[in-house]
Amino acid sequence: MTSSHHVAVLTSDEQALIVASDLAEDFKRDSALRDRERRLPHPELEVFSRSGLWGISVPKEYGGAGVSNVTLAKVIALIAQADGSLGQIPQNHFYALEVLRVNGSPEQKKRLYAEVLDGQRFGNALAELGTKTAHDRVTRLTRDGSGYRINGRKFYATGAIYAQRIPTSVIDENGVQQLAFVPRTSKGLTVIDDWSGFGQRTTGSGSVVFEDVFVAAEDVIPFQSAFERPTPVGPLAQILHAAIDTGIARAAYEDALHFVRTKTRPWIDATHEKAIDDPLTLKSFGHLSIRLHAAEALLERAGEFLDKAQADTNAETVAAASIAIAEARAISTEISLAAGSTLFELAGSQATLIEHGLDRHWRNARVHTLHDPVRWKYHAVGNYYLNDENPPLRGTI
Repeated sequence: MTSSHHVAVLTSDEQALIVASDLAEDFKRDSALRDRERRLPHPELEVFSRSGLWGISVPKEYGGAGVSNVTLAKVIALIAQADGSLGQIPQNHFYALEVLRVNGSPEQKKRLYAEVLDGQRFGNALAELGTKTAHDRVTRLTRDGSGYRINGRKFYATGAIYAQRIPTSVIDENGVQQLAFVPRTSKGLTVIDDWSGFGQRTTGSGSVVFEDVFVAAEDVIPFQSAFERPTPVGPLAQILHAAIDTGIARAAYEDALHFVRTKTRPWIDATHEKAIDDPLTLKSFGHLSIRLHAAEALLERAGEFLDKAQADTNAETVAAASIAIAEARAISTEISLAAGSTLFELAGSQATLIEHGLDRHWRNARVHTLHDPVRWKYHAVGNYYLNDENPPLRGTI
């Protein structure tokens, strides 16, 4: 699999942030239209891929920028601020790259990292419907000659519809979970666009069906073992979710400011606008701004903890990173919902809110923050500080 378009090679954190800022300006322009019409962002993703941003977490020894997690989170937040769905689509791509970094062989890393640097996108086929718990999997991996066959059905497969490879969680014949990096064009693989969420409408988080899909042995990477010892895989997944919500919160906040300054009083010439002095409105924005700045600060702090856990991986550093990121996720959940709700509170029943697509911020936040229950973040944080109890090793903390 090779890219048909030139892909930029980014070599530093500074470059990544500049490129992300420029892209965000472009992506913001039609984000409301894409949401309203559920226009899948295929052209935008091609630009996104060619920018080189999908390869920024590839380690330097494999030709990538190897950016810090502080930078990675900021990049995702910037894109999510412009378009919440576009910000979420690469989440599982970066998650798969972290599983590859932690558990892949040198040959697997060299080959798959090269694909990413060539512009390939990885989706995901992890979650399943109808299992006893959210962590249970029944999709099977069975031996077939020199490779394997996959049979099963997945849902909430964010990004699969846009991907060249679909990393898929499977249970092998020994009952052990593996991650198969399945080519999108494999015979027997069907991606179904049946995602019907009222928010995050263009993430393509539908179903993937596997009917005797062949996968080469070299495309299968250990997965379960990433949670049988302390690794940064779970925290990496979670910081990206926190970044998405923080970006959505910032977008809602900025749009709320703009709406109140202009849309609520169209009879006032914007160039001679008087100061807004309603005490309740001022209180609302004071409350929002403080929590938004706290969320952005906690996200940066979480990235620093995750950087330490990747550089020196042990039970203590991974636990500290998990807790720091849980704190960021808790507050980003709250502020993204609050900022979206404040738009409704300040706009009242005005149709302008819907006409300009400003309702999408709350819808996006409401859908994305349901990814895994934030109430367990508080439980884990309290248990860590009060009882010195490390959080469990899993992808949801």
